[in-house]
Amino acid sequence: MAAAAAGAASAELVIGWCIFGLLLLAILAFCWIYVRKYQSQRESEVVSTITAIFSLAIALITSALLPVDIFLVSYMKNQNGTFKDWANANVSRQIEDTVLYGYYTLYSVILFCVFFWIPFVYFYYEEKDDDDTGKCTQVKMALKYTLGFVVICALLLLVGAFVPLNLPDNKNSTEWEKVKFLFEELGSSHGLAALSFSISSLTLVGMLAAIIYTAYGMSALPLNLIKGTRNAAYERLENTEDIEEVEQHIQTIKSKSKDGRPLPARDRRALKQFEERLRTLRKRERRLEFIENSWWTKFCGALRPLKIIWGIFFIFVALLFVISLFLSNLDKALHSAGIDSGFIIFGANLSNPLNMLLPLLQTVFPLDYILITIIIMYFIFTSMAGIRNIGIWFFWIRLYKIRRGRTRPQALLFLCMILLLIVLHTSYMIYSLAPQYVMYGSQNYLIESNMTYNDHRGNSSLSVPKRCDADAPEDQCTVTRTYLFLHKFWFFSAAYYFGNWAFLGVFIVGFIVSCCKGKKSVLERVDEDSDLSDDEPSLYSV
Repeated sequence: MAAAAAGAASAELVIGWCIFGLLLLAILAFCWIYVRKYQSQRESEVVSTITAIFSLAIALITSALLPVDIFLVSYMKNQNGTFKDWANANVSRQIEDTVLYGYYTLYSVILFCVFFWIPFVYFYYEEKDDDDTGKCTQVKMALKYTLGFVVICALLLLVGAFVPLNLPDNKNSTEWEKVKFLFEELGSSHGLAALSFSISSLTLVGMLAAIIYTAYGMSALPLNLIKGTRNAAYERLENTEDIEEVEQHIQTIKSKSKDGRPLPARDRRALKQFEERLRTLRKRERRLEFIENSWWTKFCGALRPLKIIWGIFFIFVALLFVISLFLSNLDKALHSAGIDSGFIIFGANLSNPLNMLLPLLQTVFPLDYILITIIIMYFIFTSMAGIRNIGIWFFWIRLYKIRRGRTRPQALLFLCMILLLIVLHTSYMIYSLAPQYVMYGSQNYLIESNMTYNDHRGNSSLSVPKRCDADAPEDQCTVTRTYLFLHKFWFFSAAYYFGNWAFLGVFIVGFIVSCCKGKKSVLERVDEDSDLSDDEPSLYSV
């Protein structure tokens, strides 16, 4: 029996690592396809392409580490609450350290990308727009601008390193003893607090990006799939009518100068505008004709029922996510210790659909990990959809559009940086939905239960398993490393709590706006872009 149990446990571990390995390969393939799909064919650069693929892969791999973390802490214990034979203190510590080092590595790479490499590549290509600038000058100017980001990163690490998480026991200690205490605390944490503060600061920025892009993407993506795009033949008919109308206006204006009289300045300006409009409409006519007769349009038309089904499915997933987040936040508002504790709550007084579904799926390996992975991937894909729909803005100024086959290298770098920040916030969103599951996974621990026997009129003590929670002994339940990074500082948790309410508000507004908006043009409004070209037809937007 013991050998069979050990064999089953080993099989589970092998399956878990195989799934993770396949997930890594799928992530790399997806990143390459995604970046190549959106980058401009005329302005593509090797360094920016590699940077975008690498940054996007790091974002997705970091998000994949959450289900691995939960799986490993759960794998060390049996369902009856006892540790497995091999899971002694040293092995458990090694597993915890391995996951912790994984987070150290990935989070350090994220800091490197956000504060150095992506800004450097971005400024390098911004300087490249000037034809008179040499390579050395480009590198020097890019390093000069990137230095500001490096200084910000260094300040965040220093502040995080020396923010006291605990106070000295002796309130009458001298200033030197207080400083010494800070250095001792820094050494005992092995830099965890410094890295956690920096990552939490970026997560706060990621929360703002999620509120803007992800919340809107969750409503826009399914509704766009359901509504589809306008019919190419109908759009072409409307475009032909517009061409005829513009030609009539041009003929009317030109008729005023048949007797040789010069046109007034007002008519000359109007004539120039109508001629420019006519050129745009004729260019649009050629593109609509190309799209109407393309095989891709016919193929997408055949897939319309499938798109509608996917859209309805995504709406249900979005509603599940939003309802669960609302109930979780309401639970924190009613039962947490308040803002001073960061609205942290260890149990679930108000059950939400996702929090009820995960424990049920834990009984069948590995359904709960698959569900968590699906939720994370859905969160990322809706973020991508939100960025594509909204574009990249600096306050009221639109910087870049994310367009299929026409995205500039700088816009791709911005896209990957935003996704990096959103992925950092994903872990806290999942924790908000299922706090106990993210902390302990499927771990149980043993408690003593007194049982009374009427026949013998006596009591006996029996050990029964109970789901791990905040009341569990520290040596009986292992907390995930994700939780340690998320809740080092209470003020970040408080900000995330209010951010969740803002997320819900933006989702509702975005859903209403998406319902009121009509169908998209088959051209996805690319005819409004000044860099439109005849040799780049937008076929794949149907």
